[in-house]
This record gives sequence, C-alpha cells and structure tokens, in this order.
Amino acid sequence: MSLDTKRLADELAEQVVAWRRHLHQHPELSFEEEQTSQYVYEKLQSFGKLELSRPTKTSVVARLIGSQPGKVLGMRADMDALPIHEENDVPYASGKAGVMHACGHDGHTAMLLGAAKILSQYKDRIKGEVRFFFQHAEELPPGGAVEIVRAGAADGLDSIIGIHLASYMPVGKFGVLYGALTSSTDRFDVKIQGKGGHSSQPESAIDPVVIGAQVITALQQIVSRNVSALDKVVLSVTMLNAGTAYNIIPDTLTLTGSTRCFNATIRENLPVWIERIVKGITEAHGAGYEFSFSHGYTSVVNDEQVTRLMEDIIRERWGEEDIMYIDPLMPGEDFSEYLKKAPGCFIQLGAGNPEKGFVYPHHHPRFDFDEDALARGVELFVRAAQKVVIE
Repeated sequence: MSLDTKRLADELAEQVVAWRRHLHQHPELSFEEEQTSQYVYEKLQSFGKLELSRPTKTSVVARLIGSQPGKVLGMRADMDALPIHEENDVPYASGKAGVMHACGHDGHTAMLLGAAKILSQYKDRIKGEVRFFFQHAEELPPGGAVEIVRAGAADGLDSIIGIHLASYMPVGKFGVLYGALTSSTDRFDVKIQGKGGHSSQPESAIDPVVIGAQVITALQQIVSRNVSALDKVVLSVTMLNAGTAYNIIPDTLTLTGSTRCFNATIRENLPVWIERIVKGITEAHGAGYEFSFSHGYTSVVNDEQVTRLMEDIIRERWGEEDIMYIDPLMPGEDFSEYLKKAPGCFIQLGAGNPEKGFVYPHHHPRFDFDEDALARGVELFVRAAQKVVIE
C-alpha cells in the first residue's frame, strides 16, 4: 500500500513552517552553524529510528536503514546563512545583525526535517536506506559538501536528490532540467605593481590605476572574442582596491573577479586568457603583476535517469502544468560534490508570490518566500523515497 503523501505533508505543514521560522530567526554563517546543527540534531533525535552522526563540526547526517537490503537514496539540505542585514519587518526576522537567511536554506532544512520525520515512521517498510544530509557552508567555497564527502559520509549512495527554493518561480511550480543545471564558479585575483608618485607628476610614476582600467576593459573581450556565442560564460570584476589619498598615484592596485561557465574546456582556458591579457598590458606599461586563479564549485549536472524519475513523480502527483522546463543557472552550487559519488538530480521549487510581496531575488536583504511551497518540498522528498526504497 502506497503512502498518502499529501495527507502526511499537510498534517506536518504547520510544524515545518515553525522549524523554518526558528531557523530564520537564528541564522549562522558558513562554517559557524553550531546552534543550527545542534537544533537539527535534537529534532532528528526526537524522531527516533535514525542513526545520527556529525561528519564535520557543523553538519549532521541521519541514516534511516530499513529492515531489508536495497538502494541507498541520499537527500540533501544546506543550513548556512549569508552576511546580509535583513530589512524585512516580519515576526520571524533575523535576530542577528548582519546575518540572514537570504537564499532559502532555512526552508531547505525545514523541508528535509519534515521528510525525515515522516519517513522515520515507516522504517519497517524501507528496503535499503534513506540518508539525510544536513550540510553546512554551501555559500562559502570550498564549501561544506566537499568536507562531508571527504569524511566518507556519502560512500555507498546509489543516488541523491536535492531541492532548492526559487523566488523567481511561481510558488508550487517545479523547475526541471536535464544535464548541466548550474555553472562552475571560480575566482581570479590580480595585483598590478606600478610605481607610485605625486598626481601632479604622472610622467615619473607607473600608474597602476590607469593600467588596471585597461585590464578591466580588455577582460570583457574574453567572452565576446574567445568564446562561441552559443556557450554561456560570465566574467565579472567585482572588487577593485588602490590608493590612499586623492593626490597620490599608488604603487599597487588589486582586482578580483569571478568566472562562470558550463564547458570544462572553457573553464581550463579562462585563467590562460585572463593572465595573457594582464601580462600583455602590464608589460606594455613597464609594470609587474601577480596572478592567481582558484577553482570553486563544479557544475551541477543532473543525471538523466534520476531526473526522469523526479519528473515522473511530479507529473504523476501534481500534473504537467506544474512542471517548468528551465534554462541553466549561472549561480554555483556545491551539490555537485555529491554527484562525484552518485548520480542525482537537483530540483528547483517555486516560492515566489507577487500577491504576497515575495518578489525579491536571492541574496537580497528583503528576500523571503511563500511558505506554502514547503509542504510540496516535503512531499516530493517523501514520494521520491517511496519510489526508490519503499515500493
């Protein structure tokens, strides 16, 4: 007999919202989620029938092991907040100045807690295992996923799924994409070594500010002149620092930026192209430079078989009208680290609602979402488990 997943999710909906609001009021930054992980641990412990572990200081993994052998299905939620001061005037607003859940991770955690609570009641019917990952530090590379995977907590998975709330989609809609879903996210840093001097005598200096301006302009030509228009690539300079006074030409200038793409070959070429431009321009002006390029998250690539399973579950339960076939997303996600261990699928769940004022994008100080989406997320997790390890 199949589970009445709608009834189970609806009955728990109020509790899931309460969990989410508690987490929203008590946000913690990446790698600092001590109270958050303890809260999650205690909730999971209260459900019973779960084997709990702490693979890292601020993460929690719960294993629901059935009475019979079978597949091992992973489910993941992230728990960290962002260094943003919340501007929402709501009863559950962040109680910590300069820190808020501005990306929906509080909702992700609450949904997975809901799924764990429901499924723990059906341990005797499970063939195999459901493994719940409550992950720290998704927002800050190298990210929490790599630490969890290195600790061995993801060993033995047959597949893994995740759900990300999306304020840009109507509440209740499901965003589905086969293949590459998110871009890789990398960072570059450049230090231009010039020669300082008085602003009234630029001829006796080597001005790193003028050189830096030329570098920034030239970097924008990488995408337009080295990459096919059919490929999605973004290169942005996001930080620039130089000088201490209005009438002094500084010795140095530093600039930092990010690159995002989906193609592995382009990803390998980007640091070569960037350094070539920096080297050419600085040498032309008699300046020196230092260059570094650090890899962040790889692309999340949804597995065809697992994605088809999730699409079929959504269609069967909610209908074709609630499926949105979305385009690739330029933000990065360290869910990709789990996909090095097992095939998986990352689903977007709409949580925007202009009628209720939920219109602000992720990472905005007024970001919030329609909590009506949470019950759907819980039910999708439960129905996936029903398909993989119960039926």
